[in-house]
Amino acid sequence: MTGAGRRRSPLVSLLRCCLPVTLARKPVLLLRRVLVCGYYGEHNLGDDALLQALLAQLPPGCAPLVTAHDQALVQRRFGVATTDRRRLAGVLQALGTCDALLLGGGSLLQDATSFRSLLYYCALITLARLQAKPVLLWGQGLGPLRRRRSRALARWLLPMATAISWRDGESARLAADWGVDGLLGTDPVWSLPPRVWQGRGGPIVLCWRPVWQLDGGAWRPYLEALDALAAAVDRPVHWLPFHADQDGDLLDRLGGAGLVPVRLRQRSSVIAAADPDAAMAHFSGASLVIAMRLHGLILAALSGSPCAALSYDPKVAAAARDLDCTCHDLALTASPELPGLLLRQWQEAFERPPAAERLAVARQGAELHRGVLAALA
Repeated sequence: MTGAGRRRSPLVSLLRCCLPVTLARKPVLLLRRVLVCGYYGEHNLGDDALLQALLAQLPPGCAPLVTAHDQALVQRRFGVATTDRRRLAGVLQALGTCDALLLGGGSLLQDATSFRSLLYYCALITLARLQAKPVLLWGQGLGPLRRRRSRALARWLLPMATAISWRDGESARLAADWGVDGLLGTDPVWSLPPRVWQGRGGPIVLCWRPVWQLDGGAWRPYLEALDALAAAVDRPVHWLPFHADQDGDLLDRLGGAGLVPVRLRQRSSVIAAADPDAAMAHFSGASLVIAMRLHGLILAALSGSPCAALSYDPKVAAAARDLDCTCHDLALTASPELPGLLLRQWQEAFERPPAAERLAVARQGAELHRGVLAALA
């Protein structure tokens, strides 16, 4: 850390109060216990998929200690030790028992959730470096960083990392502008085992979520297009909540607001997926998956399913470009022609699986993140 970095650190005094900090360099030891930090145990299949991919890439001999909200769920599903991710003091204590800090996938250095979220990871990274422990950023996105102080803090934190891999070019370019290098791969979830598509004649599966772009009546063109598609191909519509807490009652909320056409409501049902493998089983039997969730889109493509995307965030649009699948930006102003446009796009994508070469390139890119984990070997 540079002299300028020491002067700018706002957390050293706080961290000294939280735990006794050993500033002396530790002897070189074989790393065994790794604190794995992420948005785990929050009933989000996308983050479960990230953890599944990360655990598969960990070198032999590593014992992960995973931050999780629903600890029992993560312990049961993955067979790993956990600590409560929402209790910072406990996570800081857990770091004291570990040999390295690993930020595992997603966009953890961001302030869209809150500035406090960024401070959370700032505290962990700073304490790890004060204890002379490696800090690994695996498969990360960078941002959004909407506040000036957030950008300043992230720019100060990144040089502390021992090794970094990025999941998208925009994050890598921003870090490079700040003088920080890293490996550039694709989203780590692409490394999960693929499936064979068996969905010809199958249902339409939705991986939709509440988004700020679609408030109230703004949903209507998308539901009208979906109604027309389901009627034209005579298929049922399965609503698959990817984040159980956020997406589970979406159909009921839209129906309660009078936005779901009667014909579509009669064709619709909500299906549950307990884990990413169960979600992929549903996707592999679908004639078309229309996804808003990033990892819903990726898992659908890995399942061999025909895909279409609705982008609430640039990361979704970027994944759709990599797949060469149809994608509509939800931030665009709706027009009277929108239902017809969506219907034509979805009909074109119907029962047309993604190109095998596109999937192969994405999967190769996901393997690059193993390079970061080599520091643990």
